[in-house]
Amino acid sequence: MPPTSRRGLLFGTAAVSAGALLTACTSNEPKNAAPAAGNAPAADDKPGRPVTIGFAGPQADHGWLNAINQNAKRRAEKYSEVTLEITEGSNDTAAQIGQIQTLINKKVDVLVVLPADGKALTQVGLQAMRAGIPVINLDRVFASPQAYRCWIGGDNYGMGLNAGRYIGEQLKGKPNAKVVELAGLDNLELTKQRTQGFDDALRNYPNITKVARQAAEFTVESGQAKMAQLLQAQQRFDALWNHDDDQGVGALRAIQQAGRDDFLMVGGAGAKSAMDAIKADDGVLKATVLYPPTMAASAIDLARALGQKKGVGGMSELEIPASITLYSAVVTKDNVDEYLPTGFS
Repeated sequence: MPPTSRRGLLFGTAAVSAGALLTACTSNEPKNAAPAAGNAPAADDKPGRPVTIGFAGPQADHGWLNAINQNAKRRAEKYSEVTLEITEGSNDTAAQIGQIQTLINKKVDVLVVLPADGKALTQVGLQAMRAGIPVINLDRVFASPQAYRCWIGGDNYGMGLNAGRYIGEQLKGKPNAKVVELAGLDNLELTKQRTQGFDDALRNYPNITKVARQAAEFTVESGQAKMAQLLQAQQRFDALWNHDDDQGVGALRAIQQAGRDDFLMVGGAGAKSAMDAIKADDGVLKATVLYPPTMAASAIDLARALGQKKGVGGMSELEIPASITLYSAVVTKDNVDEYLPTGFS
C-alpha cells in the first residue's frame, strides 16, 4: 500500500449498477417485489428505531472525494431517525484512526469508513467490530474481512474493461487504429487494475494498438502537462482513455491548446463537467465511465439497515450482503440525461 496522500486516497480497490443499487438498498420507490422470504424486514423510508451512524471519510480536496462526503450527508438527512456523527475528514492515517476511535468511544450504532489506507486502518476496523459496532467499509478495502461487516465500492478493473469495450466498438471498422491512455498514479493498485481491464478489452479488437501511455496524478495540472506530452509525441491516434475526469479538465485544455480534434476521448469517474461536455457533443469527449460516489449514500442506507436489523429491499435474505461491487456504466450522449443527476462538481 503506498504512503497516505491526497491522491493516494482517491479511489479504492475493486455487480450492481449505481441506480439499481440505490433502489435496492433504500427501497425509496413503492415496492412491487414479493415479500422477502421468512417475512424478513426490508430497508424502507418508514422511520424505524433511532440509529447513530459514525462516518469517517476523506478530506474533500478532490471532486470525487467531496462528492463522497456530500452523498453521505444528504442521504442521512433523508431519515428523521438517523443521526450522522461525521468527522472532519482526513487523508492522514494516524489522524483518521484517532477520529474513528473517538466514534467508537461515543458508542455509535454503526460505522461507515472510507479509509485513507485500508491496510493501515484494518486494526481500528477490527477494534470497532470487537466492540460490537458493525462497520461498512467504503471503497478502499481493509486487509481483513473480519474488520468489516459489509464492503461496498467501485470496480476499477471494470472501468478499464468498459472503457476499452466502448472504444473498441467505435473503432472496430478502422484499420490500424491507434489509442493512447492517460492513467492515474502508477504506484496505486487501482491504476494498475484500470489499465489491465483496458488492455484486456482491447485484445478483442486486433485492429487496435495502444501506442502510448502516460501516468498523471489525478489533478488538473498533471492532466494538462501529461496530455501535452502525449499530443507532442503522438501526431496521430484515434482514441484516448483518461482515467479521471478531474485530470481530464487539464487534458482537455491541452487538447484545445494544441488544436486537436482528430480523435475521441473517454473519461472516468462521472464528473458533471464531463457529462455536460458529452451532452453538448461539440468536442472530443464522447463518454465517461462511472466510478459512482453515490456509493457513500448507499453505505448510509446499509448502515441504517444494520442499525435497525433490517434486510435490503428487493432481496430475500434476512441480512444485508457481505460485499457490493458497483457497476461502471458508460455514459454517452444517448444516456447522459439519465446520469446527469449523479454528476459531481
